[in-house]
Amino acid sequence: MTDRLYYTDSYSRECDATIERVEPCEGRTAIVLDRTVFYPTSGGQPFDTGTLGSFHVVDVIDRDDGTIAHVVDAISGVAQDVTQEIARKLAPEVAQDFSPAHIGRSEDLRHDHEVSDTVRARINWPRRFDHMQQHTGQHVLSAAFERLFAARTVGFHLGAAASTIDLAREVSRRDIAAAEAEANRIVWEDRPVSIRFVTAQEAARLPLRKQPAREGTLRLIEVEDFDLSACGGTHVARTGAVGIIATGTCERFKGGQRVEFFCGGRALDRFRIMRDTAAAAGRLLSISADEVPGAIERLQVEAKDQRRAITALYADLARYRAGELAASAEATDKGRLVLRAVEADANGLKALAVAIAAHPGSIVVLVSTTTPALVVVARSEDRPVKANEVLSALTAKFGGRGGGKPELAQGGGLEASSDKILEAARAMILTDDR
Repeated sequence: MTDRLYYTDSYSRECDATIERVEPCEGRTAIVLDRTVFYPTSGGQPFDTGTLGSFHVVDVIDRDDGTIAHVVDAISGVAQDVTQEIARKLAPEVAQDFSPAHIGRSEDLRHDHEVSDTVRARINWPRRFDHMQQHTGQHVLSAAFERLFAARTVGFHLGAAASTIDLAREVSRRDIAAAEAEANRIVWEDRPVSIRFVTAQEAARLPLRKQPAREGTLRLIEVEDFDLSACGGTHVARTGAVGIIATGTCERFKGGQRVEFFCGGRALDRFRIMRDTAAAAGRLLSISADEVPGAIERLQVEAKDQRRAITALYADLARYRAGELAASAEATDKGRLVLRAVEADANGLKALAVAIAAHPGSIVVLVSTTTPALVVVARSEDRPVKANEVLSALTAKFGGRGGGKPELAQGGGLEASSDKILEAARAMILTDDR
């Protein structure tokens, strides 16, 4: 059983600990200590990072037997010399079991080893304090939602950049703003955050925000006169250390609502991003930051009008070019063939092909000049050739994908020159038995 120092003091940054075991862990090396300041992944909160002596801790695992495994950055199956050195430094008695002769033989590496070496354990404090801010902020925000709107928190995730709570029911943006304001009131009042331990029977008589499922001794986190919850995570000593709680995006989730939030340093980082983004947008548009939303709306309207105008111009150009290309079509017993490489995008090729196919007796294959190529196949109503079958044969030969109907089909991603594609299309059309 590992003595978890963070249970009683989240501000503990380092300690001297005795190494109880050194053992393999999924291709890496795990160190089990008699006590630790390292928090393992649990309850929605990520693990601490830091060092054990000169070795970096890259994972911390809470095991079923009550111990905590500290995974260090050495790979037993690959970096054999590194692993052997770790074992030699941390536990000389077991170094021989990490020798190249034993590496990869899991039955030899699973042994527990009694050792007496000590090591200095140090956590990455900025990461720990960030997690403390987010986790205490979550308790306060969840309590605010429940007190104001009876919206119970059923899930919590502390991510690398943002955190979320999952509410059991949907709430409005106005309700989210009200809960955010109430949570910050508690933060700015700098209320004490205390830790205590009770039995499950004692907990049943207390006004916990959520009744715990586990039995035995429970660790409770109390925000004075506001929230009382069973929790094994790390927390600040007073709500003022949370700094600020800012909500972000929200979305429907499993019949309820997922609300994003940022506390303390993360809220400051997010503010800086938003400030710099708004300032940059303002400079580009030559307006003040508060005018950016209105300016974007105007640009969207203008862009929509421009797209409509461009579409009309494409249609006019297609009609003009269609007449020119139709006049130069190759006369065959299958119809008048128009096979051309055209510098245009997919919409331009389609508009032009449709305009040419409006001329009776026409079969059209247009290919872009880019590689991989775009292809549009079209035919007038009086021709039996099926455009989708021609396109399917072309993609089968040159790659790419696409589809359509007998009168019009289009595709892209063909890996061949326009000349080769057009030559193949001509052969397919002329040998069609229909």
